[in-house]
Amino acid sequence: MKRRMLLKSLAAFAGLSTTGGAFARSETRRVEDLRPIWAAWKEEFLRAEGRVVDTLQQQASHSEGQGYGMVLASFFEDESAFERMFEWTERHLAIRSDALLAWRWLPAEVNPVPDRNNASDGDLFYAWALARAGAKFGQRSYLRRAQDIADALAETCIVPMPGAEDRLLFLPAEHGFAHEDRITINPSYYMPLAMRELAAATGVSKLAACAQAGEALLDELALDGLVPDWVDISEDGMRPAADLPSNAGYEAMRVPLFLIWSRLHTHRAVRQIAQVYERQVEPGRSAPTVIEPLTGLVLETSADPGYQALAGLSVCANRNDHGAALPPFTASQPYYPATLQLFAMIAVLEASPECVPL
Repeated sequence: MKRRMLLKSLAAFAGLSTTGGAFARSETRRVEDLRPIWAAWKEEFLRAEGRVVDTLQQQASHSEGQGYGMVLASFFEDESAFERMFEWTERHLAIRSDALLAWRWLPAEVNPVPDRNNASDGDLFYAWALARAGAKFGQRSYLRRAQDIADALAETCIVPMPGAEDRLLFLPAEHGFAHEDRITINPSYYMPLAMRELAAATGVSKLAACAQAGEALLDELALDGLVPDWVDISEDGMRPAADLPSNAGYEAMRVPLFLIWSRLHTHRAVRQIAQVYERQVEPGRSAPTVIEPLTGLVLETSADPGYQALAGLSVCANRNDHGAALPPFTASQPYYPATLQLFAMIAVLEASPECVPL
């Protein structure tokens, strides 16, 4: 029964008009059509106390997962789920001396937070969710919390680029990525829409400047191939990270999604990955998940529909096509592809209405 309900909801999502005023009139209905999918996501990955669980990672919870879940809850106007996630996060991850979050909570450990370092993308999505929810639910306390996080991110995790002091970099965390001779970044931590909306809500203009610098950085990284997972930047330039994965893998696959969601469909990074997907992906078959950036050689694939959805959205946005090869949602896939698939659906609604599922 649950599977039939999800397939029906996705079919309804696909069947609505996407042209002109018809799309505007149907947008509310489209959100309603996705609610069964949101309910399935919550049943699988959200615990009653408000903890988002990464089922493949020791049943852990991360600031990323809490932020992702709260963005979804704000989109679906699910105030109850939002409050539960917020309260759990504040109790268990907001334990640093600043406004940022510890990056991971391990349920099986005596000390469930052995590392209090933050993850800047988790903080960004958490604050973005709070800003959106503050406006949507009329809760000024959410906006104040978003303000504190935005200020702390600007102070702690946004730094000048080596050799180009007028350009800004987004550190992956407060500690561990600024070395004497280089700075290591994760390109997928740049989410321009989140940065700009949070800057507008809080007045922290450094976030908007970082979004602009990030778009240029991603364009440069895509000049010769795909954007990799991790990059080292020094005064001598950019190169694949020496100590972290440098293929285009599970991290970098978020880059085109976040650019499309930010209405940057023609960005070079979207074009590069779309060309690989066009060669490699067929409906119903596994999608690339780890790719060699310069040659486009596919090193790993997955049958999880969330990764197929990223491929379909990227190809559609790059072609400026009508209709994307987005597979039906299933909550039986792991947390990460399931969440990215929901994000892809929201990106269609908010930024790419021509890419409704075929």
